[in-house]
Amino acid sequence: MTPALRTGRLHLDPYTPADEDDFVALFQDTAVSRWMGDGPATEAEDRALFGRIFTRVYAQHLFDVWAVRRDGRFVGHAEIKPTEETGGHEIVYALAPEAWGAGLGTELAEALVAYGAAHLGLTEVHATVAAPNTASLALLGRIGFTHVRDLREDDGSTTRVLTRVVRPAPAPAG
Repeated sequence: MTPALRTGRLHLDPYTPADEDDFVALFQDTAVSRWMGDGPATEAEDRALFGRIFTRVYAQHLFDVWAVRRDGRFVGHAEIKPTEETGGHEIVYALAPEAWGAGLGTELAEALVAYGAAHLGLTEVHATVAAPNTASLALLGRIGFTHVRDLREDDGSTTRVLTRVVRPAPAPAG
């Protein structure tokens, strides 16, 4: 079961069915969705994606995915999952535009990296970012991710693969 996580300003909780409209609104916002997956999708596709969080991801314990809230309001999406593209675990995050520019992306990415080290025992964490997404590339660079290679997408675009080496948290004494 995906655990709840807390940072200084953010609460990451497993999604509930009541989050569907917020999730869909986030993914329908083209300022956000242009950087996610294959880009903007239809509302029906985003609702189906939300449904799969429950029917596949949570039901089969595939990976961890959270609704991100600040002061009780939904402000984003986060996940950490194994991917073939990176050969390891990748962090994925998206914040609503009204949450941009306040350092929340950095706080969120750091929380995902820390979770990967402490709870999944990871020694490295990856991220994939569209080459033109300079804001996300800069954010990840500031927190220790380094560019390791590029992926050429079917549409001819470039995706950057970044990696951060981490140390798993020591086991509690006991």
